[in-house]
Amino acid sequence: MSTPATPVLPDYGGACLDGVMPVLTGSVPPPAWMPEALDGARAVVLLVLDGLGWLQLQDRRHALANLAALEGSPITSVAPSTTATALTTIATGLTPGEHGIVGYRMMVGGSILNSLRWFGPSGDRRFDAPPAEIQPHPPFLGSRVPIVTPSELIGSAFSEAHLRGAEAVGWRASSSVPVLVRGLLDEGRPLVYAYYAGVDKIAHERGLGAFYDAELRDADRLVGDLLDVLDADTALVVTADHGQVEVGDRIIEPSREILGLTSGQSGEGRMRWFHAKRGATAELFDAVQSELGSTGWVRTIEEVIAEGWFGPRVPPPVRARLGDVVVAAYEPVSYHDPDDSGPFELICRHGSLTAEEMLVPLIAARGRA
Repeated sequence: MSTPATPVLPDYGGACLDGVMPVLTGSVPPPAWMPEALDGARAVVLLVLDGLGWLQLQDRRHALANLAALEGSPITSVAPSTTATALTTIATGLTPGEHGIVGYRMMVGGSILNSLRWFGPSGDRRFDAPPAEIQPHPPFLGSRVPIVTPSELIGSAFSEAHLRGAEAVGWRASSSVPVLVRGLLDEGRPLVYAYYAGVDKIAHERGLGAFYDAELRDADRLVGDLLDVLDADTALVVTADHGQVEVGDRIIEPSREILGLTSGQSGEGRMRWFHAKRGATAELFDAVQSELGSTGWVRTIEEVIAEGWFGPRVPPPVRARLGDVVVAAYEPVSYHDPDDSGPFELICRHGSLTAEEMLVPLIAARGRA
């Protein structure tokens, strides 16, 4: 990966994930960057393929007949380019600064909240940080839209935060997705939301090699199966929340100097926030810039807000969820936080502002049934 001069910032209000749902719910007219397959469609199915970046897709189009046949273009994800933040933007049509889910891990009520698992140092945080208060905006701009989603996600705190009140239709095998979608369309539903996480899971666990290619072929079959059950007056729209960068074992440990100036860390491996000890912000910025500036973009919170990373509006309660200094990786590295680990080491990661992570597909076609 070459060193970019500037980050790829979200195109909020333009060709960006925050503009998708307002169009699909009929709240605004389609802009020029929406796929033509939507024009005059009686119904729409939105399929979110978690983790499928535009650049990864382009590299493999030759092996993905169904995805390659869809027409459209790349749009930008959000900052950070991470699942919790981007899925909330897709569902609500709001920027991260507006909906408030500003990262995988963020400061809420004096301690760090993991926004996907909804726990913190003291355990389950549904009671002291109710999902409906942390993210109060309704999904789908208030429209009643059914969601076809893995059964294990139904009822989770994060689902309550970003899909609250939606009619959830669960599946345990991806082969069920086209059957469930067809049934909802037969009921006269004008918009169906479907979510598939396999691409992201395999990239995290296996990288961008043979396992990833095999998984993309499975996702391509899912797209083909959906097109086969959709009528010609129904559009299938495919997008994603973020792309991927293969990091492997290139993990950077912040020095004792940096950690000595911080009261804690939040964010994710590729967009790491440092929370400064009282009076130490300037010294912390200098230390992070000196040590990590050769691998990532270093900014203060004031600079991030001024540059619009999280959108044009970041109210004080949302700003308080962020740290004081951030480093967003442009090299294929991750910044280590011992409290940020999961059940296995992640080979691919995301969250930063490189083209590999920020560009996602917005592609569509009419059904073939």
